[in-house]
Amino acid sequence: MNGPSAKVFVVDDDVTVCVALSRLMRAAGLHVETFGTATELLSADRLKDADCVVLDVHLPDLSGLELQAKLTELGLELPIVFITGRGDIPMSVRAMKAGALEFLTKPFDDQQLLDAIEQGVARCQNAKRQQETLLGLQRQYQSLTPRERQVFTLVVRGLLNKQIAGELGTAEKTVKIHRGQVMRKMQAASLPDLVRMAEKLVIALP
Repeated sequence: MNGPSAKVFVVDDDVTVCVALSRLMRAAGLHVETFGTATELLSADRLKDADCVVLDVHLPDLSGLELQAKLTELGLELPIVFITGRGDIPMSVRAMKAGALEFLTKPFDDQQLLDAIEQGVARCQNAKRQQETLLGLQRQYQSLTPRERQVFTLVVRGLLNKQIAGELGTAEKTVKIHRGQVMRKMQAASLPDLVRMAEKLVIALP
């Protein structure tokens, strides 16, 4: 599926269900951890490492829907696949509106579950890669001096060196040096590359 690095957390108070799902997912090459209650999941210090959560709607403490809301409050936008033996349409609509990937009623088709998990893992890992890229850009931007940041902003607005020099009240030669430093520190291969970086960093463009 997505390799052994993909982590799926299963939350269900039925031990037999946890065992069966663990076997199914491990056979598909997934790393699986199981929890019997919402509290157990919330206390897991590895929660941020999960790529997908398979969540029973009916749990002994918080309900699956309440746990979904709690994860969102904590800023953990994890892909969730709901499973239930006693679901209804309003419940499934509420779960899907809150961002659930799938709402499956037991007994469900194993492949349908695996397909939903695969979708969730792919989405989560892509979001993590994007976040890592953004953090890298932010570190590069922080390495710029205050003047280099000014030049960065004016460059991505499309100003020429001469115009930037006029804006900043400095020599064109100095601007050229700062511009070169910006390109080097940001690891930008071209002006369009730098503009795309600015968009990701939400630096003001015209």
